[in-house]
Amino acid sequence: MKRFSLIIFVFIIASCQKHSINSNPPKGEDYLSFTENGSWCWFSDPRAIYYEGKFKRTYAGWIDSEGNVSVGYFDHTSHKIESTIIHKKLEPDDHNNPSLFIDNSGHLFVLYSKHATNEPIHLLKTSNPEDIFLWEPEQLLALNDTSLFSDASDTYTYTNIFQLSEEKNKLYLFWRGTDFKPNFSTSADNGKTWEKGKILILPDRIYNNRRPYIKISSNNINTIHFAFTDGHPRNEPTNSIYYAKYKNDFLTNANGDTLKNWEKLPLDPKNSDLVYDAKATGEKAWIWDVAENTDGNPVIVYTQFPNDSSHVYYYAIWDNNQWNNYKLVNSGGWFPHTPNEKTEPEPNYSGGVILDHTNPSIVYLSRIKNGIFEIEKWETRNNGIDWEVEEITSQSKNNNVRPFVIRNYNDKDSLQVLWLNVEKYVHYTNYKTAVKMNIK
Repeated sequence: MKRFSLIIFVFIIASCQKHSINSNPPKGEDYLSFTENGSWCWFSDPRAIYYEGKFKRTYAGWIDSEGNVSVGYFDHTSHKIESTIIHKKLEPDDHNNPSLFIDNSGHLFVLYSKHATNEPIHLLKTSNPEDIFLWEPEQLLALNDTSLFSDASDTYTYTNIFQLSEEKNKLYLFWRGTDFKPNFSTSADNGKTWEKGKILILPDRIYNNRRPYIKISSNNINTIHFAFTDGHPRNEPTNSIYYAKYKNDFLTNANGDTLKNWEKLPLDPKNSDLVYDAKATGEKAWIWDVAENTDGNPVIVYTQFPNDSSHVYYYAIWDNNQWNNYKLVNSGGWFPHTPNEKTEPEPNYSGGVILDHTNPSIVYLSRIKNGIFEIEKWETRNNGIDWEVEEITSQSKNNNVRPFVIRNYNDKDSLQVLWLNVEKYVHYTNYKTAVKMNIK
């Protein structure tokens, strides 16, 4: 059966076609900046949210080159941009960018942590709706439960937060925590108190601090989607891509078959959906995004590495009761500026590929063109077989990387995607980037 599936996989890749739209786009530097000094990794989300209440605003969060954690907004009526530093000198490390959540009353939640330390997660909540300048007292969330393993590490990295309306607006918070594994906690009182954390994903502990990387999304009603790996591609020569979803107190695979009772976690990846099998191809992968389409089915984008200098983007969709994987494009190599005569420490840092969660048939990606990473918009109208490609940036001076589609964006407004325009990126602790908006 696996051999037959592999034949289908190769055929589908070969059938993918694309058509380019000549839009004569501007340089990345010519777009409006949300901030001239802000960066992010791609494992803490949402990084930006649109909210319409008294105002029509897009809110975003970032960490600057000095380690200051900031949030800001773009007002869609006045076109005014405001921002504020919420934590000075946390540490210069783009793993520490904040994730955002806005509750039903318009209060903004901001969550962030240092990179792989035992300092708890920071949670800030605005005192007033739609106001980023006055905050309630900070909460420190020390949620890791290390009782499962006596030798488990006790650290915090990345945050992702969601709310399920059908579960009385329960909040779900995810982070990389105990034993460097994906952890989670819940709050039934809008973030005032939190349950003790639990490990969500637990692969075989074949080496110390094996770390599955995970991307998470939700329909904000009753379902949370998870796409994850065995570990880091630097440490896993056959790093595969897996999928599971939460609904009604169970983890299931894409077709709804039960994998695990939510109360009996953690889940071993080998017992979940195998979206991409790196053992079959010999080419490791890394996860970039997961979302739910209008049919309620999951869509995933990831990078496959024939070698560290070839970063190939793939689009995977659950369709006709199977996972179909489509090759998009070889985006080139890594984007960090490797110093002369140095070995690149992060050769799997791709330019980035992200889904539009409002419409996951749309993908934004960063690829090398004429020696520079540029942003493109890809759209399919037949579940990944054929694509229309629109250039967003062209002939840029600086690399344009790590695009992010604003959650809940106003589809009547042109502002939908943000990305990083790179003045300098030597390492995740040594960078200077601007957060750009797709408006001029």
